[in-house]
Amino acid sequence: MTTAVHGAGTVPVTPEQRGLSPVAAITFAVLRLLIAFQFLWAFADKTFGLGLATPAENAWITGGSPTEGFLSNVEGPFAGFFGALAGVAVIDWLFMLGLLGIGLALALGVGMRIAAASGVVLLVMMWMASLPIDVNPFLDDHLIEAVVLVGLAAVAAGDTFGLGRRWAATDLVRHYPILR
Repeated sequence: MTTAVHGAGTVPVTPEQRGLSPVAAITFAVLRLLIAFQFLWAFADKTFGLGLATPAENAWITGGSPTEGFLSNVEGPFAGFFGALAGVAVIDWLFMLGLLGIGLALALGVGMRIAAASGVVLLVMMWMASLPIDVNPFLDDHLIEAVVLVGLAAVAAGDTFGLGRRWAATDLVRHYPILR
């Protein structure tokens, strides 16, 4: 979302005013919420060991490491780098806070620019750890989602079914637009 200058301050411009149809605005909002659920689900599963990707005995709250299983099995060109990060407490905390923060920002529709940038970093690192990709020499869902996150921030997808418009109108975000 961009802003327009009106008198003494700036006023958020709605997606419709920027040329997004209502269907496009809703589609981007739903996509934002789906990706938010994906990040939040990963956080919950790794935290509580819900038994799908993370067995209960490997839950973070019971002393398991959310990064060890995946990163210790990296086989590609970055195996040494990611293997050294596997199970490191600081990396576990950064990873889990990233999942939670990105997921909450997307779900609420606030801080979309920072969520997109952080999400891109996390997803590109996960893509690097996935190399070589079995079904495609280059592309997988991590890169696609990274590009989608940039697009969601660019179209202000947090304004529809989210708090993005209210967030953009705060003095803090008006003063620091990067927080949009």
